[in-house]
Amino acid sequence: MQALTLPADRGLRWLTEGFAVFQRKPVPLIFLVLGYWLTMAVVSAIPVLGQLAGFILIPSFSVSLMNACRQIDKKEELPPRVLFSGFNRNPRTLFTLGLIYVLSALAILGISALFDSGLLFRMLVMDETPTREMLEQTPMFVSAQLTAVLLIPVILAFWFAPVLAAWHDMSAGKSLFFSLVACLRNWRPFLLYALAVVVIAVFVPRLLDVLLRTVDKSGQLLPIAITVTVSLILLPTLYASFYISYRDIFVGLQKKY
Repeated sequence: MQALTLPADRGLRWLTEGFAVFQRKPVPLIFLVLGYWLTMAVVSAIPVLGQLAGFILIPSFSVSLMNACRQIDKKEELPPRVLFSGFNRNPRTLFTLGLIYVLSALAILGISALFDSGLLFRMLVMDETPTREMLEQTPMFVSAQLTAVLLIPVILAFWFAPVLAAWHDMSAGKSLFFSLVACLRNWRPFLLYALAVVVIAVFVPRLLDVLLRTVDKSGQLLPIAITVTVSLILLPTLYASFYISYRDIFVGLQKKY
């Protein structure tokens, strides 16, 4: 399989074209994403093994969402059962990818524990709420930054891996390798894409919140309503942009750069 190397500006267009996919079937895609998050919340609520099972299922559900975006892109119908369509093909490899993801995350948190005495691990895995004294006495900033840096290659390796395993019948190792190589070859569009996502997902909601609070002096209702609306648009658009990035890099565009 050949991965194309795209120009930097394609990273920005992943979002705009992802939004175009969302616009074609906004309501079904919104309900699909809500169904995914609700299912993950129910699974994660299972005592002891719930969170572990939730992480292992992420690759399969990500394929389900990619299946939905591909069907929309091809102007096909979007039945409700598409939410679980990611479990139909190569499920063992997808479960293996989920397990590898969990083990990778735990290993990184284990490394961070060398700097913060395991505080970040307890916060993320055991849902422990740290006291102010604990935060002041541990180098949480260093630990968090180290964790973020170490997670970058893991995220890149898993970006395309589930869909490569499901749509191209690759093994777990091969799908991770091809995903990592494809992302590294396209680091420029991915960098612009990441910056655009940060601006849209972080700075724009905060700016809207400040502006809305000047209008709604009394309370929280209007800012909350706007935040929910933005989230219901942004999340499906992001999932659709994942599909667009796959389509561009592994399928290719008809136009010549």
